[in-house]
Amino acid sequence: MILNIETATHVCSVALSSGLQLIDIRESYQEKTHASMLAVFIDDILKNNNLKPTQLDAVSVSKGPGSYTGLRIGVSTAKGIAYGADIPLISVSTLQALALGAISHPKNPCRMPSVKEKTWYCPMIDARRMEVFSAFYNDKNEITRPVSANIIDKETYSDILSEKPVVFFGTGAEKCKPVLSHRNAFFLDGVLPSARFMIPLSNRAYKEKNFEDSAYFEPFYLKDFIATIPKKNIYR
Repeated sequence: MILNIETATHVCSVALSSGLQLIDIRESYQEKTHASMLAVFIDDILKNNNLKPTQLDAVSVSKGPGSYTGLRIGVSTAKGIAYGADIPLISVSTLQALALGAISHPKNPCRMPSVKEKTWYCPMIDARRMEVFSAFYNDKNEITRPVSANIIDKETYSDILSEKPVVFFGTGAEKCKPVLSHRNAFFLDGVLPSARFMIPLSNRAYKEKNFEDSAYFEPFYLKDFIATIPKKNIYR
């Protein structure tokens, strides 16, 4: 039994899994609910399934890239559960889990076998303005281009799009539609980070004993956090 936690974007999602099976899930798509809802979701799932944290086999957390605040809340919570219950801590790539959701999505525009095997999948997480966190995966969910932060313009990814179909999706994909207008660029709406997409990856990590140090593990931010002062708090 693995408790999966996803808080890398505005989505707050918690799923309980057994092997590859989804047992229970709670999700919120409201902005800035991680601090108020994450603990509630975890407590609700555990109580609903008559479980204590010590009865879990592991806790898995989406490690990023993504929102600095969301990642801090999710990872801190997961580390606390793992350390307190003395169970393994697993980390899962936010982008790889998101890609897994798109590859298996019933509305995948490149789902036909003859096309699917040639297609790359590009999950995009909004990083403000025209910047996104992204990576590329093949139809087997294997990474084909490393995670990076990219400022999107009409030339971005042109080398890949000239050779193969690419499906774009995630919280940063919508703003890229008008810019990435190549004939090989396809967009899949409605694919957002979810703890349910983490299940195959956390299950594999558990079997391979690929665990993190619950005391020292840190999220993968990709970019340094830059604190800003809201204009309304500036006194003249």
